[in-house]
Amino acid sequence: MFAPWMRSRAACAALALAAAGLTGCAAKVTRKDFDAEVARLRDQMQTGDRVLATRLDSTGTRVADHDRRLAALEQDLQQFHKDYNVSIERMKGAIRFDVPVHFDFARAEVRDSDRAVLDRFASVVKEYYADALVTVEGFTDPAGSTRYNRRLGQRRADAVREYLSTTAGLPADKLRAVSYGEARPRQVVPGAKGPGDSGVENRRAALVVDYAGGAAGSVASAQ
Repeated sequence: MFAPWMRSRAACAALALAAAGLTGCAAKVTRKDFDAEVARLRDQMQTGDRVLATRLDSTGTRVADHDRRLAALEQDLQQFHKDYNVSIERMKGAIRFDVPVHFDFARAEVRDSDRAVLDRFASVVKEYYADALVTVEGFTDPAGSTRYNRRLGQRRADAVREYLSTTAGLPADKLRAVSYGEARPRQVVPGAKGPGDSGVENRRAALVVDYAGGAAGSVASAQ
């Protein structure tokens, strides 16, 4: 199968051969036959040009639409960062949202004050990452045993996953929850712990969107 431009080039060669045939074999090729062949080849060339132009237009439209979605995504992420002080980190095939979703000491319930940021997160996912897998990461401060904190972190991640599914409208089969407990490398304020408000920065949830090359291609990062 030849590309349209290749067919056009072949048609040009055929025209040249037809002209040579007319001058060299005048007794065998009539003017009527030659004109008909020229018209046929010209039509073939024009058709190939139209097909190529259509494909180029279609490609240009897709590129323009892709650019528009990227621009809209960047704007939404920047606004998300500005409105809720969300840290957005780009990774290979994924993007991590460190959202200000925190928990009271030894508790795992989603606080009313954190529902708005989860709703906004869900709207971004539905608009740009509809087919992505979202992982909710649960964390604790270092108060309590490692085993207890791992379970508590899981309860917190499960609570956020449940909210995103039942209230914010994300599909349950695209959500999973994991616990990192008191993992020191992930503590926002190393060593800070409760009871009370102390260590609340470490009692949190993070959200990772694994788009695996989907959505809008590359993504923006807000620091």
